[in-house]
Amino acid sequence: MVKITASEVNKLRKTTGAGMMDCKNALVEAEGDFDKAIEILRKKGQKVAAKRADRDSSEGAAIAKVNDSNTEGVIVSLNCETDFVAKNETFVNLAQDLADLALKYASKEELLAADFGGITVQEKLIEQTGVIGEKIEIGDFRRLSAPFVGSYIHAGNKIATLVGLSAEVEGAPEVAKDVAMQAAAMNPVALDESGVDQETIDKEIEIAKDQLRQEGKPEAMLDNIAKGKLKRFFKDNTLVNQDFIKDSKISVAQYVQSAGKDLKVTGFERVALG
Repeated sequence: MVKITASEVNKLRKTTGAGMMDCKNALVEAEGDFDKAIEILRKKGQKVAAKRADRDSSEGAAIAKVNDSNTEGVIVSLNCETDFVAKNETFVNLAQDLADLALKYASKEELLAADFGGITVQEKLIEQTGVIGEKIEIGDFRRLSAPFVGSYIHAGNKIATLVGLSAEVEGAPEVAKDVAMQAAAMNPVALDESGVDQETIDKEIEIAKDQLRQEGKPEAMLDNIAKGKLKRFFKDNTLVNQDFIKDSKISVAQYVQSAGKDLKVTGFERVALG
């Protein structure tokens, strides 16, 4: 029987992130062959992944990253099954690394196929499923481009947002972060009225009419009153029309214009977990 040293076990643990006993057992099974031991651990991950494929992975870490020129941003959510794993430092570091890597790619599919230390991201996720014992997957991938992009990650990595501005002006980092915080806290359905889909509009009008009927309002008045309620819905639920959370006397659009009269929010992305 091949003697396995502590340094070999430690090297395998650092390479794969697997536990000490798992690494020792893999090296014993591989008769000291380091590459074969890695393959054994990966196969274990595949078995665990297959067993847990139908599990719910609604916990995790949502990470937003912006490139050095502040013109491109991504949000990647690395999902797992429990909050306990989601708070694990190694898991969060993996989510951070994947978000950094994601800046180079246009889609989740491209990211999953990308190289990650000699294996694909997809293979890394399967490997870590074996290490952690939970289903691990990339749940969300969002990308945003603009003349200036800012980001915000809410405490605990449960909500991440990106916001695009129409120009890089003095104070843009603070403005973009404030608006990204607004998007995180207030969960708007769209950037402005034009971004709200017709199905949502029809549903809101019908809800308003039902409420008015219950209040005994005449049928002939319902359309006009419902339109007024729809305007209120747009104000409360579209990002640029919402009251700014740091100063409710102005809208988000007005706050943005305080940094430049022509400055506008061009888009946003929001990912929430749990």
